[in-house]
Amino acid sequence: MDNFKQNWQIQRNWQLLFPVLGILILGYCSYRLADVIVGGINLFLVLIASIVIFSLLLKLTLFSFKKLERKWILDYRWEMIRVFIVFSITGSSSVFVGKPVMALIGITKDNLNTGVYWTLYIVVGLLFYQVLLIFFGWLFGQFKFFWEFEKKMLSRFGIKRFSNQ
Repeated sequence: MDNFKQNWQIQRNWQLLFPVLGILILGYCSYRLADVIVGGINLFLVLIASIVIFSLLLKLTLFSFKKLERKWILDYRWEMIRVFIVFSITGSSSVFVGKPVMALIGITKDNLNTGVYWTLYIVVGLLFYQVLLIFFGWLFGQFKFFWEFEKKMLSRFGIKRFSNQ
């Protein structure tokens, strides 16, 4: 355990929450993907597929950590897990928020062309993503990182108002 703490630069026991939470989220995503891929054929096959998908996603995540560790400016390695958790929660939340909002303003698949509907759905999702990214970043104690990330993203969209330049 000391080796794990040293590798992830964990100084306090409460910081272990983020690797544990990350593993649980990765396991849940693996199970959901396996259930979609294999279907409800057999629980045993779903569990085997979950384990395979989990190991692949874990390798991809650790590879991403190594690549992004040099690019993102964070104080400790364990904070990368926290940042990944914020991105995953924000992405999922923006999708879940977008659909009811579109229904609230009267936009459905039934009363609009499919291409126009999905374009609007993506635009609404991106709008909520911007707000939710800052909110969840603040909630997880990474406001400064996500505010800088948001300013960079908005400048790429052509909105220079928030940029430092």
